[in-house]
Amino acid sequence: MVSRVRVWLNRTYAENVFFMDQLRRNPADRAVEIHATHGDPDSPVLAAADTAELEPEALSPAAYVEYALDLCRRRGIDVFVPRLHQTAIVAHRAEFEAAGTALLAPPPEAVAVFRDKVIGYEAAQAVGVPVPPWWRVRTADELVAAVAELEEQGHRACFKPASGAGGVGFRVVTRTPFSLTHLNGFPSPYVPLDLAVAALLAADEPVDWLVMPRLEEPEVSVDCLTGTDNRVRMAVGRTKNGRRRGFTLDERWLAPARLVAEGFGLHHLSNIQFRMYGERPVLMDVNTRPAGGLHQLSLCGINAPWAAVRLALGDDPGEIVPPFLGQDYTVVSGPRPLRPVPLPPRYPDPAPLTPAAAVPSPPRPAQPLAAPGAGRVTGVSGQPV
Repeated sequence: MVSRVRVWLNRTYAENVFFMDQLRRNPADRAVEIHATHGDPDSPVLAAADTAELEPEALSPAAYVEYALDLCRRRGIDVFVPRLHQTAIVAHRAEFEAAGTALLAPPPEAVAVFRDKVIGYEAAQAVGVPVPPWWRVRTADELVAAVAELEEQGHRACFKPASGAGGVGFRVVTRTPFSLTHLNGFPSPYVPLDLAVAALLAADEPVDWLVMPRLEEPEVSVDCLTGTDNRVRMAVGRTKNGRRRGFTLDERWLAPARLVAEGFGLHHLSNIQFRMYGERPVLMDVNTRPAGGLHQLSLCGINAPWAAVRLALGDDPGEIVPPFLGQDYTVVSGPRPLRPVPLPPRYPDPAPLTPAAAVPSPPRPAQPLAAPGAGRVTGVSGQPV
């Protein structure tokens, strides 16, 4: 009898409820039990999991690693998909393996390269991957100079944190004075340059921003699955142009993505994003984790989460080529059940645990899941239609 696979997702995006759904609907019909942890008791991933618990708050990265190791031992986790504190966790891969847990994440060297976008751009450029021009700015004067140079070249400037994910902190610079135009309708990413400068001058500490030209659509996110031998098993592009989404196997996008994934050892699942700079695609971002939209590859007949779990367990799925490319689609939100009652809070230990003196706290019983449709619901964006 084939044993069940126990998978843990920590503090992940709400869209990964679809990642979890695909693991359960795997083509091998193998039993999968999913454990989820989060800091938000109303995260839909907690309700979608088989067992779940709240994470301790205010743990340092080192203390979080000890918490994670303890949880993997207590729960018998086979595969851990880390998002929170990924950098610290992958540095302790040998300890997780000793606990019987495979990490579905790249090695620490690969994670370190792309944690900082400037270092990532420099590394990608060195191996022949086209990147846009960029300026690293930390002061108001540097921001003004970078914006002026881009505008002289005919570009619209934008900025984003040098370290970050998911578009958090992205803004497009405008010279338009602040007015009711900025207050009407929904909030927009546009920010007047004078307000950004004033905020920097008033700040107690410097920022760390990347200023670059605003890149044009289409945006293409290439989902890659790479083995520990640095060979890509899967590379499929998801296109975005306004609301319209689609898929591509065009080598203009896939070839540089493979170069990044193989050249830097982005083992397991990664997501490599491109946009247009003039007439050519350039690298926009590299995510050393599964993308929130990974489940959309199911429209091409691919169950990428299950292929990744197989690879993490040493069962090589071989080359994965979509049997067809799904039709163009858009993404809308839909209801997902929440737990009818919140999980009990977890509190951090008074001092970080160390391997030599770790005394695991008594395990908290997993809370029963709400029946489908029971309790509260929340909207989860990302379901293709």
